[in-house]
Amino acid sequence: MSEQNHSGLPDNAAGAIAYFTFIPAIVFLLVPPYNANRYVRFHAWQSLMLNLSVILISFLMSFALVFFLVFEADLLIVFKRLVWLGWFVLWLICVVKALNGQRFRLPVLGDLAERQASE
Repeated sequence: MSEQNHSGLPDNAAGAIAYFTFIPAIVFLLVPPYNANRYVRFHAWQSLMLNLSVILISFLMSFALVFFLVFEADLLIVFKRLVWLGWFVLWLICVVKALNGQRFRLPVLGDLAERQASE
């Protein structure tokens, strides 16, 4: 998947850039010619879903940390750090796979992203 858009940015580069924060993912979903490219749209949607799920999980763990502060706070802090490490590894895999022109699907999120990219 190394086709080039009219802008000169290869599809695989655009797919990888989509994983760097919400901003490029949203831009690629809104701005032509990227919004017409199914490969770029897939990676932009998967990036958004991955980031939103991590924010939600982090919020829930922070809430649990406050709620259970008296009991197992150290265990929750370690668990939260492991979740962030896991997210970073998934994010890195997604970036590398997109850069190599592969459509790597995360469990659940990849299927949702594929459906959104097909619309």
